[in-house]
Amino acid sequence: MRNYCSPLSSFSYASSPVITSSLLFSLLSARHGDERRGGSRRARARAIMRSGLSGGGSGKGKRELEFTEQDFLASLMPKKEIGADRFLEKNPEFDGRGVLVAIFDSGVDPAAAGLQETPDGKPKILDVIDCTGSGDVDTSKVVKADDDGCIVGASGAKLALNPSWNNPSQEWRVGCKLVYELFTETLISRLKKERKKKWDEVNQEAISEALKQLNEFDKNNAKDEDLKSKKTREDLQNRLDLLRKQADNYDDKGPVIDIVTWNDGNVWRVAVDTQNLEDCSEKGKLADFTPMTNYRIERKYSMFSKLDACSFVTNVYDEGNVVSVVTDCSAHATHVAGITAAYHPDEPLLNGVAPGAQLISCKIGDSRLGSMETGTGLTRALIAAVEHKCDLINMSYGESTLLPDYGRVIDLANEVVNKHRLIFISSAGNAGPALTTVGAPGGTSSSIIGVGAYVSPAMAAGAHSVVEPPPEGLEYTWSSRGPTADGDVGVSISAPGGAVAPVPTWTLQSRKLMNGTSMASPCACGGVALLVSAMKADGIEVSPYSVRKAIENSALFIGDAPEDTLTTGRGLLQVDSAYEYIQQAKCLSPVSYGITINQVGKTIPTFRGIYIRESSVCLQSCEWTVQVEPKFHEGASNLDLLVPFEEKIQLHSSDKSVVQVPEYLLLTNNGRTFNVVVDPTGITEGLHYYEVYGTDSKASWRGPVFRVPVTVIKPVKPLGQPPVFSLSNLSFYPGHIERRFIDVPRGASWVEVTMRASGFDTPRRFYIDTLQLCPLKRPVKWESVVTFPSPSLKCFTFSVQPGLTLELAIAQFWSSGMGSHESTSVDFEVVFHGISTDRGGLVLDGSESPAQIVATSFLGSEKLAPNAFLDKIRIPYRPVDSKLGPLLGSRDRLPSGKQIIALTLTYKVKLDEGASIKPSIPLLNNRIYDNKFESQFYMIADQNKRVYSSGDVYPEYVSLPKGEYTLYLYIRHEDIQLLEKLKQLVLFIEKKLDNKDKIQLSFFSQPDGPVTGDGTFRSSVLVPGVPEAFYVGPPSKDKLPKNASAGSVLVGSVTYGTVTLNSKNGSQNNQKSPASYDLSFVVPPSKVDEDKQKGGSTCKKSPTERLAEEVRDTKINFISNLKRETEEEKSIWHKITSALKEEYPKYTPMLAKILDNLVSASANQDKGSHLKEIIETADEVIESIDKEELAKYLSLKSDPDDDEAQELKKKMEGKRDHLVEALYQKGLALEELESLKGDTPVETSDKFEENYKEISKWADIKSSKYSMLLIIRERRSGRLGTALKVLNDKIQEEAEPAKKKLYELKLALLDEMGWRHVASYERQWMQVRFPSSLPLF
Repeated sequence: MRNYCSPLSSFSYASSPVITSSLLFSLLSARHGDERRGGSRRARARAIMRSGLSGGGSGKGKRELEFTEQDFLASLMPKKEIGADRFLEKNPEFDGRGVLVAIFDSGVDPAAAGLQETPDGKPKILDVIDCTGSGDVDTSKVVKADDDGCIVGASGAKLALNPSWNNPSQEWRVGCKLVYELFTETLISRLKKERKKKWDEVNQEAISEALKQLNEFDKNNAKDEDLKSKKTREDLQNRLDLLRKQADNYDDKGPVIDIVTWNDGNVWRVAVDTQNLEDCSEKGKLADFTPMTNYRIERKYSMFSKLDACSFVTNVYDEGNVVSVVTDCSAHATHVAGITAAYHPDEPLLNGVAPGAQLISCKIGDSRLGSMETGTGLTRALIAAVEHKCDLINMSYGESTLLPDYGRVIDLANEVVNKHRLIFISSAGNAGPALTTVGAPGGTSSSIIGVGAYVSPAMAAGAHSVVEPPPEGLEYTWSSRGPTADGDVGVSISAPGGAVAPVPTWTLQSRKLMNGTSMASPCACGGVALLVSAMKADGIEVSPYSVRKAIENSALFIGDAPEDTLTTGRGLLQVDSAYEYIQQAKCLSPVSYGITINQVGKTIPTFRGIYIRESSVCLQSCEWTVQVEPKFHEGASNLDLLVPFEEKIQLHSSDKSVVQVPEYLLLTNNGRTFNVVVDPTGITEGLHYYEVYGTDSKASWRGPVFRVPVTVIKPVKPLGQPPVFSLSNLSFYPGHIERRFIDVPRGASWVEVTMRASGFDTPRRFYIDTLQLCPLKRPVKWESVVTFPSPSLKCFTFSVQPGLTLELAIAQFWSSGMGSHESTSVDFEVVFHGISTDRGGLVLDGSESPAQIVATSFLGSEKLAPNAFLDKIRIPYRPVDSKLGPLLGSRDRLPSGKQIIALTLTYKVKLDEGASIKPSIPLLNNRIYDNKFESQFYMIADQNKRVYSSGDVYPEYVSLPKGEYTLYLYIRHEDIQLLEKLKQLVLFIEKKLDNKDKIQLSFFSQPDGPVTGDGTFRSSVLVPGVPEAFYVGPPSKDKLPKNASAGSVLVGSVTYGTVTLNSKNGSQNNQKSPASYDLSFVVPPSKVDEDKQKGGSTCKKSPTERLAEEVRDTKINFISNLKRETEEEKSIWHKITSALKEEYPKYTPMLAKILDNLVSASANQDKGSHLKEIIETADEVIESIDKEELAKYLSLKSDPDDDEAQELKKKMEGKRDHLVEALYQKGLALEELESLKGDTPVETSDKFEENYKEISKWADIKSSKYSMLLIIRERRSGRLGTALKVLNDKIQEEAEPAKKKLYELKLALLDEMGWRHVASYERQWMQVRFPSSLPLF
């Protein structure tokens, strides 16, 4: 979901000392009598880990000797820890040259320090690609240059072309983009501050000038009180107020850049106009831009402006119809790339691990989503990596997953590794210290090497500048741990998880410190690049299978016990040892060993390891079937490799008293199975890790050729009523972790925790994790960061799942208490509470009937105080349109040759009032990696094509004003049959209810309570084991949200218990239980309108009269269906309307309909004649009304109880409305007619004024409906400030979507007033409010 870069404030390291061995099975053997061998390797390991410091450590990590400058610089880019320095000293030519690494990340800045070239003079970055589409610009519009060599860009700006640009076709494709859509939030924030400062300076000058004019007017017109003077002063005051208000409401959406692309006869070229970014209008012109083409062709990049210092590249797709402007969406990728392969010839100690390697940048973080990866980005990145024939992939991204080793992206990654032989390395995650926190894909996928984060004493002292570094190197506390939910080890290897590496130029610095498994992964990737470089140079076949085996079987194990494998994997990568292994194994065919495990007697689910976690399973032995299947790369020869393959495997158990296995296995290409018996009955409570591993009986030097992880957790049962689990006098020091596993009692639903810390002087910070595993759910995790400024007590509550083992991990931050020689004493108490009901989630069916609930407390007495509320409404929608078609171009063609297909679904959403909404697609949401559909993306746009929100698998709420919206949902997959099934996909719009509209439900002790109002139930005390029943009533109909359609669902939550924690001073804090359950209410059909059932009032007209009226009204309504586009159609229209005028002379509704038809019709060529026709028809409407009679009637009050009087009132008010509308349209037409003629004729001007005075008699001219005439009049009078104020009020009151004509008028007024800075600001907003087209997906 996000990159795995840990905040500097939260990193920490585990306290376990570094021990042996490079081969894990040696450690496991040492457990059974080989301690002497383990001890010697332990000494060697510790020596290596300490070698980053000039002197050794003692006590609690006190540093005896100072760093040298060389030591310090080396610690900023750790290489010694993984043996890269030793390897390069022996093999300087194997520095990564000849190796191509794909960086799947947020986008690498090609202008960053150290990323220009390799030591042998080759370009460092061979391609830069935005795989997400977030930088795509629609350039399908084709324009031609005018006689002056200029074109009109997509933004509407006139752009001068460079005459030297070669364009044989003379066709220029144009597009535009708001530049902030290409920038990171950090950069946007900086630019907004700088641009606002400059804008404020200009605006303040305008305010000063406006104030000066107002003061001068007051001084010169002190005695003038005539109407004209008052209006002039009001205008000056309005100008001043407008400028001040403009400053308060300033919201910089960023400048627009114009993009032009053309084919020069050889390649597509791109030029960018960035004048709007520059202070000087002479800078950033299109003609001065040095044209670029696709980056991989010429490897050129540019920069938008010196102010932003943001570099970008371009790529052209779809025959010029799409230009991709590629920027990074965070500094993360550049930092990652620098760790892997930066080359600094003047500062070699700051080189990346493999300075000779080359890179391609595959941006998978979508700028529209802040930097979130998308399925589209991941798929296109895998396509690009294969197309470029990359050797390695590094991906420092990931998230928690529902199913490990499952999903469309995982399938494609497996194909890339198994068929195309790419080595895929990824971060394990930063969700530790709890177990089973490894993220997808790095920690959960069999084909990907997952990397944990390690910190050495040298890194702590140098890069992190701590006062006293730790005595031993170890894993960061936040580094994710295994095993996976299906038992695999999770972490493959570890590597240094922090570095000072290059960052993009827009950060205004060359390098910075970051830490996380995001940094460990590229460090390991650089180490593997060294190995691949050496293998290529030595002619050794490169395979992800053989490389993985080498690095895992030669890693330096970190930790005290086998259980540390779940933290560090096989250990710390050792490049030199791995290469020795590779050289020894170079004659072996590359083969991987797939492991599939079933519990005997079950076919599903399948596992990749044995993971026993629940207490019931620990009561007896269990038997498992292990399937071992050799896997060769696709295309391996049947006769040369598959048929002859046969290995005599000796099977080993790390502890035969617990895990029993056969002695030998004859393994052939078709695979074999064997059984494993695990007996956990005799082990102690807590975490235990074992392994079953197979070795080649003829080549034991190979180490384990396959492993079966066996993780057994034996939880402790809490005692008492209520059950309590407590820990006393635990001693903590920086980085120390304590794990406990608790069998959560059945009937528990929440816990109340108290933590007391004492015995220390300086403040202490703790990281507290709890985690439970639920079938087919992501791990249920609760976490908290707690700071103790002094010895004190902290309290927490959180929900738990009954009957499942709860891990409790408590860790003191590594930086907390550093320099203090006092340990922290911790007391920890967990009290289990729960109220069980006979229902899980509660669904009310929409009827008046309440729902019965039976509640029971099994653990102790509990206060039953139910609370339920509904705070959201979910409205279902079906698509109104669906489009299915293949995507064009190579970036959407899979390595298999299949073209990806896209399904675009269109939904229409109407909001009767502003609301905060979120789209929800239950089938697809909340899954990226564990989803069989490649990707999804949505956009919500108004009628002007303005996009208010976009998102993918994690939709977010967006506040929308009243109006009509279109939601576009975009789904990709290669299988058209799967997409066909989704053409009627149901989507929900989830809308938050305002606080005043939230519905609190009532509880009753009687079934008729919701109707009678009797038997209200508020609270009770539950006796252990004794059930109690009550009812929850449905919401009353008058509380349902307005326009809640039948079938919509109101959703909220219900809780049953209360939390009571004793604080330090003995007072009590009562609050709702953290254990809440889903609650929903199905909205029933609306009540029948009784007035409609009764029918209308009795009509006194005869049937003949009613028929005549029906015929007349039908004829009049027919006018609306007539077109006026061609001359023939106009002629027919005139004949019909003339005939109707003769048949129904001076019939006002008919004349008003004709006028309405004229106003809505286009003028085509002769606009002047069209306006005159509007004026004439308006006059006909006006003349058809007896104004004296109308005025006389409106001055009287009608009797509300008299039906005839009310009917007459309705008729007269209709006449008034027709009159006002005719006067309004006439005034607009008169003004527009004047503008066509240029100079204002006195006659027309007098007519406008006469018309204005007339409409003022009948309507409030300041109302938004008719205020346009007031705006025109004030503008004609030169009172532009008042005109602009009235226009702003009209815009504010008008319903969404915004009307373009009003904003164009606003720009015209600003230009006339000379407020260039405000006009420029509004023009930028025009691109936001009225984009020329929808953005591309």
